Formats: sequence, C-alpha cells, structure tokens
Amino acid sequence: MLPPPKVILFDWHGTLVDTLDAMYRTMEEMLPQLEELDLVRRLQPETRCADPDDAKLVRYIRIFRRLHPRILAERRVSRTEIFNAIFAGDPEARRIAHDAYNRCYRGHYGDVKPFQEGIYDYLLTLHKLGIQLGVATNRSREFLEHELRQVDGGRWAALLPVRVSADDVARYKPAPDVIHQALKLLDTAAGPAVWYLGDSQTDMLTAHNAGVTPVFYNGAHWDERWIDRLRSKREPTPEAPAAVVNGFDQLLDQLEGLETRGKAQFAVRLRNNRPPAYPPRAAPPPRIEPDWHPSLAQLTAPALILFDWHATLVDTLDAMYHAVDDMLPEIETLGLVERLLPAAESKSPEDAKLVEHVRHYRQLHPRIKIDRKISRTDIFEVLFGDDQQAKQIAHRAFNRHYRKHYGTVLPFEPQVRNMLQGLRDLGLVLGVITNRDREFFEHELAAVEGTGWSELFDTEVCGDDTPQRKPHPDQLQLATRTLGFNTGPQVWYVGDSTTDTIAAKRAGVTSVFFNGAQWDQPWLEKIFPGSTHHPHQPDVVVNDFSEFWALVLCLLPARK
Repeated sequence: MLPPPKVILFDWHGTLVDTLDAMYRTMEEMLPQLEELDLVRRLQPETRCADPDDAKLVRYIRIFRRLHPRILAERRVSRTEIFNAIFAGDPEARRIAHDAYNRCYRGHYGDVKPFQEGIYDYLLTLHKLGIQLGVATNRSREFLEHELRQVDGGRWAALLPVRVSADDVARYKPAPDVIHQALKLLDTAAGPAVWYLGDSQTDMLTAHNAGVTPVFYNGAHWDERWIDRLRSKREPTPEAPAAVVNGFDQLLDQLEGLETRGKAQFAVRLRNNRPPAYPPRAAPPPRIEPDWHPSLAQLTAPALILFDWHATLVDTLDAMYHAVDDMLPEIETLGLVERLLPAAESKSPEDAKLVEHVRHYRQLHPRIKIDRKISRTDIFEVLFGDDQQAKQIAHRAFNRHYRKHYGTVLPFEPQVRNMLQGLRDLGLVLGVITNRDREFFEHELAAVEGTGWSELFDTEVCGDDTPQRKPHPDQLQLATRTLGFNTGPQVWYVGDSTTDTIAAKRAGVTSVFFNGAQWDQPWLEKIFPGSTHHPHQPDVVVNDFSEFWALVLCLLPARK
C-alpha cells in the first residue's frame, strides 16, 4: 500500500509538460554530431546493453546517427532514457551528450504545453490538500524557467515553488541529486512520505536511489506487458514503481483511497474538493509497418542467395558519406551539372529536391546526411537517371575520394557471420553483388571482424567486374552464370536500396528488400510506387536478419 505523501516532486518533460516536438527535433539535430564529439567509439557495446531494444537503439544510432523510427513514431522515450541506454556506464559521455543537446535545444525550446488537460486544476487541488510540491528534472534551468513562464500563462509557478534543474547538481538522473536537492530546499528528509512522479524507468530508478516512493505516470500509454516488467514480483527491479497512474485523475484516486481508508488526513477533504475528471492524454497514432511482410509473401525457396554488401551485410556509411561530400563539389569540372536529371523526370518530389539541391549547392541536402539511409548508388541514380556515362564518371570520381576514407568496416548486425554460416550449413550457395570496386571490396571483405568473411561466399561480383553496375542486371547474371544457376525465383537477391530491387527484378530473381533503415510503409510506397515509369517493387521486406533467417527456414522444407 502506498504511504501517504507530505511531498510530491514531479519530473518535468513527459509528466507535467509536453515538449516532445522540440525534444525530438533537437535529438535529430544533435545525433549527427556524435562523430565530431568523439562519442561514436563510446557507444555502449551491444553485447553489454540492458536488453535487445537498447541494443537495437545503439546499433541504429551508430549506423544512422538518428533515432530509430519506432521511437519517433511512439514518442515515449526521453533524451535522458536515450543517453542512459547508449552511454550506460560512461557518465562523462552522457555529460558531453547532454551539453551538446542543450546547445541544440536553444534553437527549439519554447514549444511547450501541458502534458494533459487540467494539470493546473490538479496541482491546485494538491496544494489545497497541504502537500508540498516541486519539480526535479534533468532540464537545464535556462529552459525550465522559460517553459514554466510559457506554459498555461505562467500560472503554475506559485504552485511549484521548489524547482531543481540539472545545472543545480553534480550528476544527472538516475543519480538522486535532483531529488535530494529539492528536499533540502523543502527542509524535508527523504523517505516514503515523499513521492516522485515521473514517466520513465530512469525516473523510477532515480526515486529508488533517492529513497523516496516512485509513482509511474503512464501518459505515454505503455502497454500492460511493459508495465508488468517494471513491477514484476518474481524478478524485483530497483525501478519498480509503487503505483502506476495513467492520468492525473488516477493520481487523485490514489490519494482519495488513502483518505477513505483513514491512512491519510489532508488539510481539506479531497472528496469534496476534486476538480472535474479530465481525460488522460490520447495515444499517438501507430507507426504503419511495411506490409510486404514475410507472412504475406508467396516465395520460392532459395537455392542461391546473393547479398548486397554496404548497408546490408556491413556498415561503411561514414566512409561513403565522406567520399560523396568530397566528390560533389567537383561535378561542374566533371561536366555533370548539365547531365543532372530534370525535376520533371524525378520519381518523387523528394528526389527532385535532392537533384535541385545538388544543382545549386554542389552538396547533399542536409536531410540526406542526417537520415544516412541512401547509398551512393541510389544518390547517383536519383541525380543522373538512365545516363550511364554520367554515372560511370560519378562512380570513378567517388572512388578517387573513397581511397582517403575506406578501411573501417563493421557487421551491420552482431550475428551476421553466424547467419551466413548457418545458411551455408543448410546447403545454400551464397554470393555478394556490390557496386563497390574490387580494390575496396576485397580490403573490406578481409578486414571485417578482424578475420574477414572470405570463406563464407562462393562468388563475389564487384562494380568494376561488368560493363554496367546495378541497377542493371549484369552483375546478378554474371554471378548466377558463374555458379551454374539459371536466373529465376530460386535465386534471391538481398539488398537495402531501390537500386538493389530494380537490379533483382530486371534479372528475373526474387527481390528481398533489407529494411535495415526501418522505413515505414508510406515511405516504402514512395520509393517503390509500382507506377508505369517505376514499376519495380520487392517481393518481400525483412527488417533484420533474424526475420530473414526465419523466412528461409520456413521455406526450405518446401524445397526439400
């Protein structure tokens, strides 16, 4: 049973106020700076992450330098939760990340509103009950005070006289410093009579570390299974809340229950002083997952599986984007400006914007570099369309610059080698089809994971092995011919780009789109419109290699 409170301290963002728009815009501006902040190498190793979700978040940020799309869609996770997950055990890295976040936040803060309807009335009721109120937050005071003046006409300030920010203490949450400092200002000792209301696991752990009662505010609509993990009795965790409320009306229900049972006596009777019941915050619309899903696909079991290299099996994004940055300023001297695709011929408005940005500024649009989801081959396809000679010139210029940057190559997922070896153990023939020139590919193939993956593939076809690169089918046709196969649905090509899908469909093989970038369905429909001019669509979409492995296992009995 909850102890009656004399003090209730609140988290700020995600509990009392909604600053989600500003927070996520700031995160999307700050995360691309990880490399210059020297924080990429300090990301938590995936093998040491607290759970698979944290490991996926670390991997996504390492590769794409942005938040996983599911986090952006659900809008539940705070920057503190993100930094605690990706820099766990490295408080100095977290401090650097928070400082960088604060610098970026100055361009976005001010967009603030009550997290749910009626919060002023609820705070006023708590004040009438004689409960001392305050805020303990990781927000910097500069932003907290500005937002407090902005929200609800500034009416909350008198009801929240004690406010402790991250700059008032030595350590960020989950250290207990902000709570202890607030209690010092209230001249109150930590104990069960102090409640801390927050919306995250970090808040619950902070309350535990401070020795106060943790109350979880489920304004983000976490489902029951997620909540049950927090308060599991079989495996008690420090962040287990003493109570869970879905809105501020349920917080008053907890207090009235204590009053009714004679466990608490307030300055006024709560039952007679409650405000009208305001509805809890509405849930955000769900993310629309891809529907070219394995469970819906009608596929032929594979005998030969060919893989793309970059952004499918391995991560070489840093070197690739550095080389593109170096190459694009040369397009005028290369005679390529006049050969850029006319906007009317672009597949989508986004493609047309990319072409126009390169035409005017000789560089990628900043959004492309922030998203880090498009390969150099796709970039050149967008810029030059079917102009093969222009693309060859662009690829050669890219290769000159890539020599300065290549060398670092990481598995795209931790278990890629095991997955490839498992496919071989099943009797499947494997190969790599890449637009990477052999000079670079052979170095990367030998360097990945220190020992290389050369023995895992029966053939490799590089960009300079055939007259034309993807999206033309030459490379796929050469690989199948070399291995004694005919092209057909029993040959699969797994790749992460529209170029890979087009090459597969032109070659007459099964196209498996590897959605490592986690595009949602509306975006997939944009890049694969199925129109007369752009007819090619993948046969199936897989979001990671565990899903791909399960798909192969399901189909192999049919072949046998």
